Amino acid sequence: MKDEVFDKYREAGGIAAKILKEGAQAIRIGTSYLDLVESIEAKVHEEGAGLAFPLNISLNEDAAHDTASYGDVRVFASGDVVKLDLGVQIEGYIADTATTVDLGRNSLLLQASEHALESAIKIIRPGVTAGELGAAVQTEIEGRGYRPISNLTGHGLDRYVLHRSPTIPNVGMAGGVMLEEGMVFAIEPFATTGSGHVGEKTRVEIYSQISQKPVRIPAARTVMEKIKDRHGLPFARRWMGEKKLDITFPSLVRSQILHGYPVLADIPGSLVSQHEHTVLVTSDGCVVTTR
Repeated sequence: MKDEVFDKYREAGGIAAKILKEGAQAIRIGTSYLDLVESIEAKVHEEGAGLAFPLNISLNEDAAHDTASYGDVRVFASGDVVKLDLGVQIEGYIADTATTVDLGRNSLLLQASEHALESAIKIIRPGVTAGELGAAVQTEIEGRGYRPISNLTGHGLDRYVLHRSPTIPNVGMAGGVMLEEGMVFAIEPFATTGSGHVGEKTRVEIYSQISQKPVRIPAARTVMEKIKDRHGLPFARRWMGEKKLDITFPSLVRSQILHGYPVLADIPGSLVSQHEHTVLVTSDGCVVTTR
C-alpha cells in the first residue's frame, strides 16, 4: 500500500474515532434522534471529511441500517440499547466504526460484542483465515450467554467501496479468505439476546445508486443530481429535503437505479449490541485505524 493511501485511511479513522466518541457521549434519555444524527454528520464535514454512509442509529432488536428520517420526532428512552455506526471517507478511503450505548442495564451484552472485537483483532496477521476471526468472535459472545448474529458480517473496504472481499463472519467456520498484508476491512461483531439471525423490516431510509439510466420524472432527476458525487456510496433519503418522495424512491428501486437498505432486526423484544473497527493488515499484525 502506498504511503499516501495508508495516510488517508489513518486520517479517516482518526476523525471517525473522535466523532463517534463524542456522539456516544451525547446520547441521553430524551435526546432527539434527528438532532444527534445531524450533529454527528455535520461534525464529519466540519473536519473536512465526507460521510461514507449516513450515520446508522439502530435501537434494541434493530441491528443495522436505521437512520433518522426527515422531521423524525423519536427520542431515546430508558432501557434503549443504541448502536451508532459511523463511516468517514477521505477521497474515498473509508473508516467504518461502531459502538453501543446502554440506557438500561445491559453492560454484559455490550461487553460481549466489545470483547469479541478485541479478541479478533489480537489474532490478525497474514496467514490467519477469516474463519478463525469468526471463531474468536463467537467464543467471546457465547461465553457470556449471548448469540452472535450469524447472517451479519464484517467486510473488506476499498476506495469508494463499502463492501468487498474479505467477508469476516461472526461465527467460526472452516477456512474462509486467508488474510494478506495490505488488506483493509471492518470487523463488526453483533451480540444478541434473540435468535442470532436478522430479517428485513419495511422501514427503508438508506439507499445507494447501482446503475446509470435516464430518468424522466423531475423529482427523480433531482435525486440523481444530488447524489452524483457519492460515487455509489449510500445516502439518506433525509438528505433530499422536505419534498415528498414516497413514489420517487420505490420507482428508482424498481428501475434498478437505486438499491434500498431495509432496517435489519432480530426478533421483537430482543436486544442487540455492536462494536466495530477498521483494520489494515501489516506484515506482522494490523493497524486499527479507528481507535
